[in-house]
Amino acid sequence: MNISDELQKLHQLRESGVINDDEFALAKAKVLGGTPPANDAPEPPRQRTESDDFEPPRRRSRNGPASLEQEARQWAMLLHFSLLAGLLIPLAGYIVPIVIWQLKKDELPGIDRHGRIVVNWIISWVLYFVLCVILAFIVIGIPLLIALLIVKIVFPIIGGIKANDGEVWKYPLSIPFFPDLGPEQWDIQDE
Repeated sequence: MNISDELQKLHQLRESGVINDDEFALAKAKVLGGTPPANDAPEPPRQRTESDDFEPPRRRSRNGPASLEQEARQWAMLLHFSLLAGLLIPLAGYIVPIVIWQLKKDELPGIDRHGRIVVNWIISWVLYFVLCVILAFIVIGIPLLIALLIVKIVFPIIGGIKANDGEVWKYPLSIPFFPDLGPEQWDIQDE
């Protein structure tokens, strides 16, 4: 290690607070082969305490991409989009959203609300599907089944986009099997 590297390392130690200015001056003098300034007597080494090892917890930046709110929005969006997993893997569109909801609802704010909306839609969609299959024997169920398959794709996309924007969107035609504690989530208004 050459002299400039050692000086740079000392400067970094001083900037990070590991050594103070006096310790920096002493170490710099040793590296340069000189003697410490005559008017400054070296301080005796101080005793280390437990507080020296304490490092305050790092806070997430409110504006940074790793903020808690942004993370909750991303998981909420993923929760809605996971309904589409059933298009690739049978039954995944029912299992994956419920697993995400149960794993993240206590950890991230707002995920419980989105999870309730998604599970309500899953149950409602299954009921509507069974009804459409029964009505298919009367022919009217076939166009209803086509419309139901379209909204199975469209609603999760809209819900995911709105979740990423920080909005809670109740799927139209969804039956509230798992209602929220407050009417403001469902936009229920007494008329």
